[in-house]
Amino acid sequence: MSPEPTRRLKVAVDPVSAEDRRAIDDAAALVVAGRLVAFPTETVYGLGADATSDAAVARVYAAKGRPARNPLIVHASDPEQGLIVARADDRARVLAGLFWPGPLTMVMKRRADCRIADAATAGGPTVAVRVPALSAARALIRAAGVPMVGPSANRSGHVSPTTADHVLADLDGRIAAVLDAGPCPVGVESTVIDLSGPRIRVLRPGAITTSMLRAALGADDLADPADGGDLPADDGLSALPSPGMLGSHYAPGHAVRLDATAPLPGRREVLLAYGPPPPGFAHVLQLSADARPREAARRLYALLRAADGFDVDGIAVAPLQVSPADPDGEILAALADRLGRAAAPRD
Repeated sequence: MSPEPTRRLKVAVDPVSAEDRRAIDDAAALVVAGRLVAFPTETVYGLGADATSDAAVARVYAAKGRPARNPLIVHASDPEQGLIVARADDRARVLAGLFWPGPLTMVMKRRADCRIADAATAGGPTVAVRVPALSAARALIRAAGVPMVGPSANRSGHVSPTTADHVLADLDGRIAAVLDAGPCPVGVESTVIDLSGPRIRVLRPGAITTSMLRAALGADDLADPADGGDLPADDGLSALPSPGMLGSHYAPGHAVRLDATAPLPGRREVLLAYGPPPPGFAHVLQLSADARPREAARRLYALLRAADGFDVDGIAVAPLQVSPADPDGEILAALADRLGRAAAPRD
């Protein structure tokens, strides 16, 4: 852990200037030295470290207070670097060609000569990999010269960060630097899919939707999301197959109540509205006034953090309803997943 305050290194989303290059180089030098650097992606800010260093990966777990059984996503600068750490099959290569760089994480069997630290995979036989879309993120990974782990840059279980200020609120003094490129444009974590078996299974929904995956590979290649199938039950001890699968996760300090259509008697709540809000709540924060799924996803974590700052009894979330004609409607599955974990009983 870093005893001094965390440095803020400003960089453009698409780094082009000399100042941008200095910020990238400074951040990369810290990563090479085994230090922790939070960095922006299109989804959320990640807590970056050298994915090939056991010591650096251990520092990530310590800074976050993250359970050792919860694996990390390895971030690569390009598809070639991403696929070389895993036993990538034809399905992985097709998906990488379509969705990398982008918010898709693929869980694949590790190669025998994989250099990724065992701790990053929680000691399991698979590795989770993605190539972030944000140019600043890929520039940092290229400058560091190694793939980087990048779990959300917050305390474990808390609300994920979508700005550098969010990172500093959780981790100031616990990491060396944060590379600040402004707010994340997508706002929820990547879609995670498991390619280690005969059929692809969606482990965590995100901006790459099931319909997009089916269009790329065909319906027969995807397992039914309702089928638990070959996923073992979580015994609370064994390594998880993917990040983002803990029952209680993405949680603010206040209790979260879902599908709220009216205030509860005797309780003061902040409402996260989706469309026109019902009356009677102590405070209203708007996910999307005209019920646009992607806007709601982009604003979700910032508003959960803002709601936590009110002196209230809890946070209420309006029903997430979507028009069948809305091409972005499937994004609500990602919001429902995150909100369901935020509202779950605390571990």
